[in-house]
Amino acid sequence: MNVVIVGAQWGDEGKGKVVDLYSAQAEYIVRYQGGNNAGHTLVVNGRKTVLHLIPSGILHPGKICLIANGVVFDPAVFFEEVESLRASNAFSAEPHEAVRVSERAHVILPYHRLLDKLREERAAKGKIGTTVRGIGPAYEDKVARRGIQVVDLLRPELLRAKLAKAIEEKNVLLKHHFGAPEIEIAPLYEECLALGERLKPYIADVRSLLAQALEQERPILFEGAQGTLLDVDHGTYPYVTSSNTVSGGALTGSGLGPGFPVRVIGITKAYTTRVGTGPFPTEIEHTEAETAREIRRIGSEFGATTGRPRRVGWLDLVALKYAVEVNGITGLALMKADILDGFDHVKLCTSYRLGGNTVYDLPSCVEDLERVEPAYEVLPGWPKYDRSKVQGIEDLPSELKDYIRTIEEFLKVPVVLMSTGPGREETWIVSDPFQKI
Repeated sequence: MNVVIVGAQWGDEGKGKVVDLYSAQAEYIVRYQGGNNAGHTLVVNGRKTVLHLIPSGILHPGKICLIANGVVFDPAVFFEEVESLRASNAFSAEPHEAVRVSERAHVILPYHRLLDKLREERAAKGKIGTTVRGIGPAYEDKVARRGIQVVDLLRPELLRAKLAKAIEEKNVLLKHHFGAPEIEIAPLYEECLALGERLKPYIADVRSLLAQALEQERPILFEGAQGTLLDVDHGTYPYVTSSNTVSGGALTGSGLGPGFPVRVIGITKAYTTRVGTGPFPTEIEHTEAETAREIRRIGSEFGATTGRPRRVGWLDLVALKYAVEVNGITGLALMKADILDGFDHVKLCTSYRLGGNTVYDLPSCVEDLERVEPAYEVLPGWPKYDRSKVQGIEDLPSELKDYIRTIEEFLKVPVVLMSTGPGREETWIVSDPFQKI
């Protein structure tokens, strides 16, 4: 059996920890979309590791970690992570034996980061709230058929021609729209050649490796970045990322067809957070400001990539039901329920009010989503409890068990994993997604 991990909210759900746990049973761990705008935070044996490109499974020895074609790849960030992991003795052999990069992945170059920064600075009121890592501009070039792929870095003449095409329009834009210096091709070309030479041992035909793994029935774990509601097609557009974060992105982003056995595990917090701008129906920053501050403080709700404080709200079951449907989620991983320990009450959004009507589905129009009012089911909170005496979900306080049961019944999906702290060991796996049917 193979497993796809997806964020079921607006990202920051704790996917890195789940990937790290499930990686123990997988042989291949695949990052299939996004770029270094995502940050997965892991705590193993008290040591904190933050990864942006390399799959979280790298902390397990003997695994093959793959960066697939759907990723936009920043070589500078990649090598920073390699050196950091090497310094912490994460590699049992040479790094390129554990990490491979698809030759079809598109490369983030300095002009992508520059354009991202200039656009955000110029946008004023219309800011999307990007991480300014060049992700969107790199995907734009990919779709416009002027992107630079990893394999191009190994072809000097082809690379020069493609770079010239890529920067022709950008120099017009930089000079006449932003009043910024134009890009010089010569130093950029030399930089790309040097990157290609350094990357050569890591470059592989990832699609072919995965096809062989499926044929040999070797378990594969697909690691998504961001969350469902940031998907470019299915999220709260235009306040989204530039790739397909839903489970279908695992197929297009890795080059595999839909015929292999797979389970989809959706990751959700026991509450909701969002970074950046965009609609957020259950946000309580202004209506219950003290509660929001307390959740953010206890839960350390600050972005792993940017350090930005995350906006906080109650768990939105309407949005979560939508995520279940668009991903085909078969099991939920419930994260950070421990952050709500000791609260007098907790709330679950079960519908919206819009223009005098009750709405049970996520509106497609972002303007409608900005206008909805959440309707809540209020449940009693649960007391703080001694986790050392809890061996599984059945030993949890009755109020917390009722909270979990309400979520499962609303979504018609079971909780298959529950996290009660940041450490690898602070997790209960209720059922094994890799177990064959």
